[in-house]
Amino acid sequence: MSIRTRKFRAARAAAAAAGVAAAFAVTAGGYPDRFSIGAAATAEDVRAVDIAVMPQGRGLPPGRGTWASGKKVYETYCAACHGLDLLGVKNLADMPSGAALRLIGGRGTLTSARPVLTVESYWPYATTLYDYIRRAMPFNAPGSLSNDDVYAISAYILAEAKIIDKRAVMDANTLAKVVMPNHDGFVADPRPERFKAQP
Repeated sequence: MSIRTRKFRAARAAAAAAGVAAAFAVTAGGYPDRFSIGAAATAEDVRAVDIAVMPQGRGLPPGRGTWASGKKVYETYCAACHGLDLLGVKNLADMPSGAALRLIGGRGTLTSARPVLTVESYWPYATTLYDYIRRAMPFNAPGSLSNDDVYAISAYILAEAKIIDKRAVMDANTLAKVVMPNHDGFVADPRPERFKAQP
């Protein structure tokens, strides 16, 4: 390595260190007073992530979907991981696979020695399915599906699990009324609520 290269690298390292020091102004206690990185979230930024759907359906957006439309969307965006049969694809590299990606089946196994945890067997609310798909799926592009796509995938999974009829249309009204097989399998927490949501 030439002297010129060594000097250049040393100068670059010093500049980087100075930049970090400026960004993390340290207080007398040794902790940063402020980080001076990023930007304050705008109202639009907050709205983009304020998309929680409550168990009874509050927060569900406009839109609709059916088993038939959901089958097409599912095969395009979901089957690569969850399988065409909704039982999970085995041996996926660097991510959960097989049974961990299974969506249907497993009813009646939760009290057995080998419970099968799926949307069908475990989840207590169909609205949770919508919420999770909308914010976390597909794995390679979370949040990219339209509201109609998410309703359609929800309808497809619920119908394949024989929770709803294949002719049912899922929307903000009907999805909230779906009764999941394990709806009554959870025990209410008797402790008082300490962090009530503000109206």
